[in-house]
Amino acid sequence: MKTLQLNPIAFSLGSLDVHWYGIILGAAALVGLLLAVQEGKRFGIKPDLFMDLLLLGVPSAIIGARIYYVAFKWDDYKGNLIDVFKIWNGGIAIYGAIIGAFICGFFYFRYKGYKFWRLVDIAIPGMLVGQMIGRWGNFMNQEAYGGEVSETFLRNTLHLPSFIVDQMLIEGVYRHPAFLYESIWSLVGLIVLFVLRRQRFLRAGELTASYFIWYSIGRFFIEALRTDSLAFRGPSWLASLINGLWTPMEALFKQGYLDPAYGNIRISQVLALLLIIGAVTFIIVRRKKGYASAYYLDPITTSKPERNGGNDAITVNPADTVSTVKEKEDNKR
Repeated sequence: MKTLQLNPIAFSLGSLDVHWYGIILGAAALVGLLLAVQEGKRFGIKPDLFMDLLLLGVPSAIIGARIYYVAFKWDDYKGNLIDVFKIWNGGIAIYGAIIGAFICGFFYFRYKGYKFWRLVDIAIPGMLVGQMIGRWGNFMNQEAYGGEVSETFLRNTLHLPSFIVDQMLIEGVYRHPAFLYESIWSLVGLIVLFVLRRQRFLRAGELTASYFIWYSIGRFFIEALRTDSLAFRGPSWLASLINGLWTPMEALFKQGYLDPAYGNIRISQVLALLLIIGAVTFIIVRRKKGYASAYYLDPITTSKPERNGGNDAITVNPADTVSTVKEKEDNKR
């Protein structure tokens, strides 16, 4: 039986309980939106475009995340379908959220007349910061934790504050704060993306590919610490390959327990490897084939300015000053 040291319910409105999980996810989406809006201004893109994307993208991401999780945990839900909709109790998968958000973004950007990779590059740091903040929702629900550790390890080796250490006391034992590891990894990745997007060599789509590479590397190693991984029974050679790649971590950590009856391969580790390979291939092939002709810092325009109120069609260079952008807008009028 879990012992929640922190109350997962922030407050109640009558019979309605407002969970910290939902509040944190909402805050994550808002911060992600602000990052996208701020970067979009450098290219002359109206904030409305990203606000509308948020209204469509968040539900798409949540639906994708829930479908992904439930699909691999169907035995737990088929007897009580109403639980499928109780996302405030946790049980959403980030990879599913990414799939849902990308499908929504593809059609939305196409509808607006923008090239997909130009706009997703602007939005991708916002997605990463959303993941970074969203992991604290798992903390409140005591989810996404790792295997057993000692209290001394958490307090004296990791030097974690008491409120984290106490919340990691789950079912009578202390656990790896895997949520925290991933949150910190995402924070460092966010800084990497900020640096990369100011480099002149960066082509359109490559910031997004860099996000997948960075996040997937961290997720591959952190996932092995967890005891709640979605898994499947696969070939022994694949399980051996994944364990072999994880071997360098054995000097520091022990893998979290994975019930052999449930599976021998963690799904997120397989996806992480595929995404790393796919992202690296994406960058190499597009450059060799000449498909990556546009640079991240190139101006962004839309083929459907009338759908965006007419003003989105101005050509804005990221190097333009605020006064230069205003002058272009005035001349267009």
